[in-house]
Amino acid sequence: MEFKYRFNKPINYTSAGSIVNQEYNDGANEINHDNDKPILFSQIKIKNLKLKNRIVVSPMCQYSSFNGYFNDWHFSHYTNFAKGGASLVIIEATSVVPEGRITYGDAGIWKDSQIDGLKRIVDFSHEFDTKIGIQLGHAGRKGSSIPLFLEGARNSNSIPSNDPSGNGWNVYAPSSIQWSDKMSIPIEMSINDIENVIESFKNAAIRCIKAGIDLIEIHGAHGYLINQFLSSTSNKRTDSYGGSFNGRIKLLIEIVKAVRSVWSSEKPLAVRISADEWVDDENGWDLIDSIKLTEILESLDVDLIDVSTGGNNSKQKITSKPLYQVPFSHEIKQSILKRSGKLLVSSVGLITTANEAESILLSNSSDLIMFGRAFLRNPFLPIEFAHQLKLRIDYTLQYQPSRIRYAN
Repeated sequence: MEFKYRFNKPINYTSAGSIVNQEYNDGANEINHDNDKPILFSQIKIKNLKLKNRIVVSPMCQYSSFNGYFNDWHFSHYTNFAKGGASLVIIEATSVVPEGRITYGDAGIWKDSQIDGLKRIVDFSHEFDTKIGIQLGHAGRKGSSIPLFLEGARNSNSIPSNDPSGNGWNVYAPSSIQWSDKMSIPIEMSINDIENVIESFKNAAIRCIKAGIDLIEIHGAHGYLINQFLSSTSNKRTDSYGGSFNGRIKLLIEIVKAVRSVWSSEKPLAVRISADEWVDDENGWDLIDSIKLTEILESLDVDLIDVSTGGNNSKQKITSKPLYQVPFSHEIKQSILKRSGKLLVSSVGLITTANEAESILLSNSSDLIMFGRAFLRNPFLPIEFAHQLKLRIDYTLQYQPSRIRYAN
């Protein structure tokens, strides 16, 4: 049976993850002072989308779908974050075509019958004033892979298209270049193949509208199809989709335009990018390219740049440590401010404490913070962060009796 709040909520109660209204007195002793409110729990508006805090669930593949359908696992997984107080939950990389999946367990939105499972998640989450975004993607040459938590996945093995399991397929890319010698050799895409992918992103966006999605994020990072086109290490084409910087970004630009043609200008559109390929000796995609790209994307009515790094080259050398990707979001954000742009930026990657997140926001390195593994460890992460900051926030109404209280 569908859940709805069918009674009047307490006066001045807002929603899980929101700073408690000063007039709301439920007997607690702690007090919020306006001049001490952390940015992490401040509201922000992106087009018509109002977020109650800056805490966002980053898209994380669950590899738990069958034929692309969202199921009970996804409902339980994503709605936990809504009950926990996240302002925005971005659904995992969801493929726009069957052959665009990373693995056979990936979610999909390539046909209308896949809408209902997604809409169920959206509708329930909205009851808690949590907004739902979705990451639309195509894996390209990194498709037909093994789900991350299964044996063989860490060795980056592909499943052959003729595998008896039926879990493999032919993979496509801008050029016939493997990600590694253990991965399938991709088929170089024809112009017709490219046009079909662009149309598939557009059709997926239409289905997202029907599902009630609040934000669309186009996945242009981590070595998947769009990222493969962006980088000169994976894109050796000699036609209009390769060669120069403008040629290599053409696919992304056309996908953005196609999505925007059906996704209202009042609704926020995001793009995730890998700001650096981490292959200095191969002339790969780098921060300078990313800064140049973000200015172009803003002119095309993109509202948010989700800044990650890496994933497109098996020779990458990543120095992984807390906040290791923040310098990239900082430089991109500063370049936007310097030209008086309005494009918002999010940071992601080994950000695990409230103070770390707050420091990123205070330094103008980003406007939103994406959390991944931290949310897997604790779906009620906003409550933990409020506890760390000794801040009084609302819990999901049914869980209010468990709220931590602090003496004045």
